Amino acid sequence: MLIPRQIIGPKYGNRVTVKQIVRYLTAGPGNTAKPRSQLAFAFDIDGVLIRGKDPLPAAKEALSILDGNNKLGLKIPFILLTNGGGVSEEERCRKLSSQLGVQINPDQFIQAHTVLKSVVHKYADVPVLVLGGKGDTLRRVAEGYGFQKVYTTLDILAWNPSIWPFHDLTQEERASVRPTDFSKIQFGAIFVFHDPRNWALDTQIMCDVILGIIGGSHASNHTRKPVDLVFCNPDLIWQSDFEAPRIGQGGFRVAFQAVFQSLTGSTYPYIQFGKPTEATYKFAEMMLQHRLQGVSKPSLYMIGGTYFTILDLDVTLNLIVAADNPESDIAGANAAGWKSILVHTGVYDPHRGPPSHPPTHQAEDVAEAVRWALEQENCS
Repeated sequence: MLIPRQIIGPKYGNRVTVKQIVRYLTAGPGNTAKPRSQLAFAFDIDGVLIRGKDPLPAAKEALSILDGNNKLGLKIPFILLTNGGGVSEEERCRKLSSQLGVQINPDQFIQAHTVLKSVVHKYADVPVLVLGGKGDTLRRVAEGYGFQKVYTTLDILAWNPSIWPFHDLTQEERASVRPTDFSKIQFGAIFVFHDPRNWALDTQIMCDVILGIIGGSHASNHTRKPVDLVFCNPDLIWQSDFEAPRIGQGGFRVAFQAVFQSLTGSTYPYIQFGKPTEATYKFAEMMLQHRLQGVSKPSLYMIGGTYFTILDLDVTLNLIVAADNPESDIAGANAAGWKSILVHTGVYDPHRGPPSHPPTHQAEDVAEAVRWALEQENCS
């Protein structure tokens, strides 16, 4: 009996493993089933697949390759891993599917605040303050995750406008608020889901909540439990459709801490999620393993506007992540032990010197990055 060479794969020469024989014999009628993909990709979005509102030209080519337009006809699994956010996973996936011309499902999409699903059990019945996004959009997202007592800074401003007299609520904002007596609410946590729209208002209210000025009148400083502070995106800058990078949530964190330190003499302890944190990459690996059941030790590639990473999963899986920020994508990939590829369509500008975190490889765009990765695995 001869086993077709495309089933064996060129990197094995004339050697055949027991797993290959079993897979060939059990392939089904006619033994014509295609080999299973040994790769999985994780892509950053902004600066890798999309810039502003428009898909980058190489994005559709890259996703077409993953959809089977490669020499083995393999459909290669992938997830999207981004520090963006501000809406529900379902809404963002609908928009991405339309932009990219490929169906993107919520179980293959991780944005900055998706990881909060893993900690919701600690705060499900605790009042929490959610920052970022428009109106009460992120209140609804948080409630969808399982948080039951969710408030916004607009709720607090509506309760007492003198808290920040420099902003008058619009009619739309008034329609989104939840009337509450905040003198009786003791917050357990502040979650910065997404980039705040009003830094001054949000900074003032964060300081008031942490210091017990809002919601802490019924407890002394000695008995009041500290408020947990959680940021979901550490990026100082990000790439929009403007010619130069824009300040991101990381900039807001720096500004808040500067104000808080000036008021109190010290910065406030916080928890950081988002790329390149270990918690976010572990969450991503968990989701990938769910999509790649049966593969115990995958190889991972990451592709980003900052870095592209690949991780070797042992015999059957390679995981690839695409990103555009050396500080978040490549740094996180390197820390996770992945190989990395940095693309030049995002935050990183090769004319400004070498990246601060060296990737395994650099590519002009995401399509070139995908082709390079597949060549390393003899799948191009």
